[in-house]
Amino acid sequence: MIRPSGTGLYIHFPWCERKCPYCDFNSHVSGQALPEADMITALINDYASDLETYGARPIDSIFIGGGTPSLISAHAIAKLLDGINRLNPLSDTTEITMEANPGSSEQEKFAGYRAAGVNRLSVGIQSFNSEHLKRLGRIHSRDEADRAIQAAQSAGFKRINIDLMYGLPDQTLEQALDDVEQALSYNTGHLSWYQLTIEPNTVFYKQRPPLPDDDAIADIADEGEHAITQAGLRRYEVSAFASAGQECRHNINYWRFGDYFGIGAGAHGKLSHNGQVIRTAKQRMPDTYLQASSRAARLAVEDALDQEQLISEFMLNALRLREGVETSLFQQSTDLAPKRMHNTWRRLQAQGLMVEGEDRLQTTELGWRFLNTVIEAFME
Repeated sequence: MIRPSGTGLYIHFPWCERKCPYCDFNSHVSGQALPEADMITALINDYASDLETYGARPIDSIFIGGGTPSLISAHAIAKLLDGINRLNPLSDTTEITMEANPGSSEQEKFAGYRAAGVNRLSVGIQSFNSEHLKRLGRIHSRDEADRAIQAAQSAGFKRINIDLMYGLPDQTLEQALDDVEQALSYNTGHLSWYQLTIEPNTVFYKQRPPLPDDDAIADIADEGEHAITQAGLRRYEVSAFASAGQECRHNINYWRFGDYFGIGAGAHGKLSHNGQVIRTAKQRMPDTYLQASSRAARLAVEDALDQEQLISEFMLNALRLREGVETSLFQQSTDLAPKRMHNTWRRLQAQGLMVEGEDRLQTTELGWRFLNTVIEAFME
């Protein structure tokens, strides 16, 4: 019997003010007026139909992502969370994260989001360097980034993530470390710090910018991690660092192969149901999603994972956690015996890439450095 370790809810708002040249997310440039009311109604109906299909269950965390969710009014967010709570009551301990951009128009809404029930804010800074912000297509300045973080703290948010990138066009080691030091100075307790990658179907893919070479990237990664850990934050997954108690519970649920509903245009979900693990995806285009009159019309994908997919997807997620997961979670989450991946696991242990023993699925320090190689071994 499959018993997921937890259940989350992902909510996708597909609009943004400008499409960044590195972004491959399902985001669409907004018009003058957003159809807020229609989108909130569609999201609530979407969630209701998923609950009817897969059954209600306690929700440990909610993540409101995008696009730029902070384009939406605080009133609309309050209505959305109230509708979700009416369908499937939330607890006082439910983590509710919302992504926000540092533009001044969004800052004014932070207190309203907090009053609506959002208790964790993820601020998309990306860089504090004005030239790098310009080249990344960001619409905020360094000063606006500073004011946004302070506004979030003044609004009463005790849990704030700063989203930061490195390996930016023509970025030097000194510039990357300046970004890190600036982010750490706010003492928010959580930092997402990840390398800029060039994805297909982006402007940067078609017009590749001059990026630092591999040696420079390695130096930035090493020096940056040292600075972050020296500041008291622990690296708990590939691109996230946190002080004790500040870890993002929603993301940990992903990596522990927990379940999550996915509602909104282009949102993905993963749900255990009737002895299977089902992957869902909703229609990507906002207009198509909004005009859908039934669950079938909103759905783009609804597929059950086979046994090989269960193994590869479980390991793809679990090994992102620096401390790995207990071996028992594999069987609990997939209903497969650990022996199904025993040969690969043993081979990686013999190569010094995974920790010896039967109780934990975890990479060694060497395996962590070559994490993609370890994960790919479980996909062969």
